[in-house]
Amino acid sequence: MPCHQFEHFGSRRDFLLRSGGGFGAVALAALLGQPSLLRAAAAEPGGAAKIPHAIGRAKNVIWLFMEGGPSHLDLFDPKPLLNQLAGQPLPPSFGRPVTAMGEVNSPLLASKRTWARHGQCGHWISDWFPRHRAIADELCVIRSCVSDGINHAGGVCQMNTGSVFGGRPSLGAWLSYGLGSENNSMPSFVVLKDNDSMIVNGVRSWGSGFLPAVYQGVLLDHGAEPIANLNPPAAVPSSRQAAKLAYINQLNRQYVVGRGSNTELEARIRSYELAARMQAEAPEAVDIGSEPASIRQLYGMDQAHTEVFGRNCLLARRLVERGVRFVQLYHGAGSKWDSHAKIEENHTKLCAAVDQPIAGLITDLKQRGLLDETLVIWGGEFGRTPMSEKGDGRDHNPTGFTMWMAGGGVRAGHVVGSTDELGLYATEDKVHVHDLHATIMALMGLDHTSVIYRHKGRPERIDLNEGHVKESILG
Repeated sequence: MPCHQFEHFGSRRDFLLRSGGGFGAVALAALLGQPSLLRAAAAEPGGAAKIPHAIGRAKNVIWLFMEGGPSHLDLFDPKPLLNQLAGQPLPPSFGRPVTAMGEVNSPLLASKRTWARHGQCGHWISDWFPRHRAIADELCVIRSCVSDGINHAGGVCQMNTGSVFGGRPSLGAWLSYGLGSENNSMPSFVVLKDNDSMIVNGVRSWGSGFLPAVYQGVLLDHGAEPIANLNPPAAVPSSRQAAKLAYINQLNRQYVVGRGSNTELEARIRSYELAARMQAEAPEAVDIGSEPASIRQLYGMDQAHTEVFGRNCLLARRLVERGVRFVQLYHGAGSKWDSHAKIEENHTKLCAAVDQPIAGLITDLKQRGLLDETLVIWGGEFGRTPMSEKGDGRDHNPTGFTMWMAGGGVRAGHVVGSTDELGLYATEDKVHVHDLHATIMALMGLDHTSVIYRHKGRPERIDLNEGHVKESILG
């Protein structure tokens, strides 16, 4: 086979040094101690430099996503009338709503929770989240959230991308596009989940959509080894590894010429380059074992039922410390918070698994001085209905549910909006998903109307041109 299309070099060193700013060059720069070459190879793709933004208080986001839909009626939004009318049909004044699963005239289901006010702010928190009492004053509880997604596919998709239909960029991708990365040796957008089940809609939940593929999220494995194959082969000399990578990079760079419209190719090349840089920093970043026992206990890693999510929450703190822009933690991957039946059994187990890790995360961020610059978000794709399903469960409720935010410049110790007397509809200061995204962008110092990407001639935004910043959430 003719090989005239490749350059011929007089020496291996010459071959490596002239291979460009790709993966091989990064590896060689590490070997030869050339920081300028490392910086050049780590250059950000366009986007962040073009978008004007203010200096917002929040620098990073940790999104605690309870997949399947936790019950606001049993956690943060008590409704005494619900228990008074339990077993009766929904009053006629509420209309005749058909639930997501098609049930009509289902009797109301009482909440068995014990409620109390906590913190100086007096947030109502149920006995399912006892550890949240210690962080009550840090929370901005949003009781009037609204979504358009009636099922998990549409709900998860809209909460992540703004649309109930797949294919659009996720919020993490938009933030990476708008702000760039704080650390070019780590991914800007990382996703963690708590079990082997895949999130509804799969990788599209953290995809880049029509944005360049380089902005998509990076899914780390759950468990003790979040990043597999991170270390180079022990039996392969570093010089040999660098030479091989440089040659592969040359082939990749030549192949991508003339194929600029395929951003997946450029993203793949950049992922190789990032992998080389991660070999220097990521092993330390994911080394939970280096944390003192007191911190691991704070997150509940010493108990079987809290160990998994506690590990992910602690890892999230370590990642934002090292400049990862957006960390999304899924709990109940595979829609396990869905509770059409046996909500007592379902939510009791799941709440116990996340309560201490979440409280530990907020406490740890605050004591390290990181809470002011880290926006923590909690919630699912929707809430649950006051009407029963199958006698002891609740159906999907996108028309009024609760999420909360902490840190990052939110109005701590405050309640935003409300639902009706039974918790079915948001009635005051509604916060649609589009408003939620616009407000998160504002807390990160971005004007959501300025973070625009032209796709097929249309100026696209995260909020589909419908969102408004909710001043009531801002501190």
